Formats: sequence, C-alpha cells, structure tokens
Amino acid sequence: MANVLIIDDEVAICKLLARPIQREQHHVAHALTLGEGLILAADGNFDVVFLDVNLPDGNGLDALPAFKKAPSSPDVIIITGAGNPDGAELAIRSGAWTYIQKPPLMSDIILQLNRVLQYRTEKEQRQCPSILKRDGIIGSSPQLESCLVEVAQVAGSDVNVLITGETGTGKELFARTIHNNSFRFEKKFVVVDCASLPDALVNSMLFGHKKGSFTGAQNDRSGLIKEADGGTLFLDEVGELSLTHQKEFLRVLQENRFRPIGSNREIESDFRLIAATNRDLNQMVNSGQFRKDLLYRIQSFNIHLPHLKSRPQDIKEMTQHWINLLCEKQGIETKGFSPDFFETLIAYDWPGNVRELIHTMERVFTVARFDPTLFSRHLPTKIRVHQARSLVNGSEVKNENNLSEKNTNTFRKLYEVRESAISEVEKQYLKDLMEQTQGNMKEAIRVSGLSQSRLYSLMKKYQISRS
Repeated sequence: MANVLIIDDEVAICKLLARPIQREQHHVAHALTLGEGLILAADGNFDVVFLDVNLPDGNGLDALPAFKKAPSSPDVIIITGAGNPDGAELAIRSGAWTYIQKPPLMSDIILQLNRVLQYRTEKEQRQCPSILKRDGIIGSSPQLESCLVEVAQVAGSDVNVLITGETGTGKELFARTIHNNSFRFEKKFVVVDCASLPDALVNSMLFGHKKGSFTGAQNDRSGLIKEADGGTLFLDEVGELSLTHQKEFLRVLQENRFRPIGSNREIESDFRLIAATNRDLNQMVNSGQFRKDLLYRIQSFNIHLPHLKSRPQDIKEMTQHWINLLCEKQGIETKGFSPDFFETLIAYDWPGNVRELIHTMERVFTVARFDPTLFSRHLPTKIRVHQARSLVNGSEVKNENNLSEKNTNTFRKLYEVRESAISEVEKQYLKDLMEQTQGNMKEAIRVSGLSQSRLYSLMKKYQISRS
C-alpha cells in the first residue's frame, strides 16, 4: 500500500486519476496548486507524485528538484496536456520517472505506478553499499552528492566510464575514487595524459617495445596498457588523441590484446578503462574529429562534474579544509575567517574551478601565514576586483530603481507574498480536510499524508477545529 500525491489544477482530473489508484488500495491526496503540493510533499510520506506542468502558481517541471528533495524522495510522473518533446526531455533529465500526455489511459497510469513501486521496493531491499572512500573530494552540495551517488553505482561494476567537465573540476580525482572503490583497488591506477603524448612515441608508450625495434630501443619496455593489467587505465583528455591513435586504441578495447613494437606476438591486458575530457566529444564526432565507435566504447557510463561556481556551499567547505590542512602541515594554529572572505570567494566565477581554488588558498596561506584571521584583503587582486565590479553594477541597478521608489515603497517583498500565500493555502486546506473527514483525525492523517504531530501543530497554528 503506497501514498500517492496528485497535483493538478483541475479537480475533475484529480478525481479521475484517484479512482483507479484507490481501487489498487493505495492512499491518495491531491493539491490544486504547486505551492500546496510542495507543502504536502514536504510534510507527507509520499512514494509517487503525479505532477501537472502548467499550474496556476508555477511550472511543474521547474519544481522537480524540490519534490526530489522531500523527506521521502518521491518518484515523479509528469502528466500534462501541454506535451512537447523539449518538455519531455527536460522532465527526464530533471529526474522524472516518465512523461505522460493527457488524456491518459487509466491502464497506463496504473502500469507506471506499479513499476515505480516495484522499483522502490527492490531498491529498499538491496543491501546498503559500504561507505564510499572519497579521499580528497570535499563538499556536501546536492550537485556533488549526485555525482558521488553515480560513483558508488559504477564503482562496483567494471564498465567503461567517461568523466566530463570543465578544466579543473577534479576529473582525475573522481577517476581515482572509482578505482579505489572497485575490486581492482589493489592493482595499479595508470594515468595516460593524451594531451602531452609525443606523437612519435605514442605507440611505444602505450604498447611498449622490444629491444632493438627502433633507434634508441636499448631494452624491452612494457607499455602503459600492460602496466594497467588487472587495474585501471585512465585516459585523461581523451579528446586529444589523433584519429590514427583512436583507431589503434579501439582495437585494444575490443579485444584486450595488442602487439608491442618489434614483437611478433600479441599480449593481453585486463584493465578497466576510465576516460576524461573537457571537450564535447559528440560535437567532435559530428565534425569528424573523433570516432563514433570509440565514443560508444568509452562512455558506457557518463559522469558529468559541475563547475565550482554552481556550488557555493562547497566553496566554503573546501576553503576551510585546505586552509586547515596547510596550517596543520606547517604547525600553525588554525585560522579564523571573516565573513567578507567567503563573500568575495562566492562572488567569483572560478573559471579554473577546484584547481584554481586550491592554488588560491596556497597563495592566501603564504600571504597571511602569521595572521590569525583571513579577510577579503588577503585574496588575489583579480578576485577582489571581480566582486568590486559586481557591487558597482548592482549599485547602478539600484539607483535606476530608486527613480520609481515612490511607486514601489509599498510593494511587498517576495518572501512576504510567498509566506502569506502558503499560510492561506494551508489554512484553507485544513478547513477542507476537516470538512471532508468530518473531524475524524485518523482519517485526516491518512488522507493528507501528514504525521499526527504535524497535523495537530498546523491546526493549532491556524486555530482550526475539528467541527
């Protein structure tokens, strides 16, 4: 028996969807607005949410992340009369279970619901994985946690992984984390920097060579591919490989066999491949710069690392971590942080991502070695200039707005409007709930999906009686 939430601005649609679901012995609650639905999801223990797109107070697709963050992390099925391919793609990319157009077949609704519930049941029954070893990966933002979930999923398998992201986002660190959490962790993690491979020596470095096979080959040499036997081969900046070397490496991936230069026989190497790039390989395929068959081989599983600017929560955590680590290494007492120090860091764009932040903290530590507190003043000039320019731009906008201040003095703040709207929705919902259940609290808890303590708390807050 599951708890299902239906969010649609048409009462008839809510009732239409509720009937077959209730016949399956599931509990159903409904909301007519996005705000009301978010409140119910935050307080209730819902397994599945049927969510409309065009709601009176917002777009359902935009609210998908908020529903996923609800305590029960419900799965969301988008159901809308305004269907379009872009919306369907956005829904799936945002984490929706599926995307159904109105008018839906009731059999399809029940089919999708049962599939979701089966998935959730099996997921709960699976043995919890051991704690992920994530040495060096600092942060707790939702974006980072999402990437770590993918790392945990792929670490237990042996599929090829492609890690994408801007320069400096930590692609090699994530690759090492996958290796360290895999069954190959006791074997080597071999790094191949494709961007710095000398063209004339690529084959020798990758495949190895026999003594005397070319001028300067004074001894037999095992290539990097053989060194990774039993372990992990990491191809960093794989997009920099020439088409010729892409073809040669594709054969290695297909057969796990290769021939060293000067040898008359092939040798085997059992390695797990992880590749990384900051380039758009699909675009390179379209322009003929990268082999499509190789791309298919290396991206059995894709992890995309977000840029640092989008993770302000992690900027603060990483800053504290690296400064404390430098203090510990130098035997210096831990430093304090002025609020303006973090404000300036978060305002910066960080084009070099995590790598740039680490280098910045090393510079800050050098400058403020004997200072007990770090201020914005200790940061590099270019970072402080960026914030100064932002503040000036903001001031210009503010001055322009002041021209119409007389007309906006009485205009309410957004949070005031939001809180007022939520209060009105909650109060009306509780009144309707008591009327619907005739004051039966047990039934009200079942219908609303609220916990007993939460329901009593809200009724007390809005002075709602059972009658």
